[in-house]
Amino acid sequence: MSTLTNEAVLAALGTVQDPDLHRDLVTLGMIENIAVSGGRVSFTLVLTTSACPLKAQIEEDCRRAVSSLPGVAEVHIETTSRVRKAKDPSADRKALPGVGHVIAVGSGKGGVGKSTVAVNLAIALAQTGAVVGLLDGDIYGPNLPRMMGVNRQPFQKDGKIIPVEAHGVRFMSMGLLVDQGEAVVWRGPMLHGAIKSFLNDVDWSGCDYLIVDLPPGTGDVQLSLIQQTVVTGAVVVTTPSIVAIEDAVKAIAMFDKLQVPVLGVIENMSYFVCPNCSERHAIFSTGDGQARALAMGLPFLGAIPLHPEVRIGGDQGQPVVAADPDSPYSRELRRIAGALAQRVSIQTLSVAGAGV
Repeated sequence: MSTLTNEAVLAALGTVQDPDLHRDLVTLGMIENIAVSGGRVSFTLVLTTSACPLKAQIEEDCRRAVSSLPGVAEVHIETTSRVRKAKDPSADRKALPGVGHVIAVGSGKGGVGKSTVAVNLAIALAQTGAVVGLLDGDIYGPNLPRMMGVNRQPFQKDGKIIPVEAHGVRFMSMGLLVDQGEAVVWRGPMLHGAIKSFLNDVDWSGCDYLIVDLPPGTGDVQLSLIQQTVVTGAVVVTTPSIVAIEDAVKAIAMFDKLQVPVLGVIENMSYFVCPNCSERHAIFSTGDGQARALAMGLPFLGAIPLHPEVRIGGDQGQPVVAADPDSPYSRELRRIAGALAQRVSIQTLSVAGAGV
């Protein structure tokens, strides 16, 4: 009669693979605290993100593997998460202290809803239990304070600026430092200094993800961000219109030239569902963003429908994933946030290697 041991449990769990990384959970360091008491087996499953969309599948695969061992009567899994920090393979840039991942959200042109997407993704990630920061990188036109419903200034503590918190997200913007309606008229070097200060003088420590909402285009702010710190990857937002997609391709080319991986493409305002007849309308065409992303070999993270509630939530400082979490558009935004976190984990472990 075989004796149930920790080693036997570990060997069984070593047969379970992460569905994305195609490596076993033991090698990836995702199994901890194995304990055997009689026929009861307990262990901790450490996911790479709290927003993991495959959590249920991985738990079930673990349970099935351990339950197959002789003598197992009960399996208890405690699931937690620990975000693995990004590493820059070039070693030319330094990661922000205490920050897991810097994720840039960009677009080729304005008017595609990039800021709306950035705000809602940040809140959706925070809703999973992740610690999330949101940095408004649009120095000239900072509109995130309105979208986040914030009008109070940050304060300093121990030589650091403490970001304002709203909807469970730590938030910083030039719009919090200037009077409403005041224009910021700066040349490029001053923009560089502002981005450097927002990255290094603000206390982002403890953040799993720092989402940076970039201004449209391929200018000074984008270059300053990428020169200042390790950026895990970028998300490119477009609408299905040909003009928006052509500009999105330019943004993708910029990130590629600067050696920042594009984690995926999001098609915003993809379609509109009539509230009266429930018919789906492709106001700006639909699916073109997905087709272009796939043609370029990039992940397509999802399509967000056009809906007045999304716009109203931004105007009123109540982002839709917080104000109406059960709506179809909120569910899609949360699904996209999970897909983004998934891509971040894949990117990080692919660069760092197994067991890091």
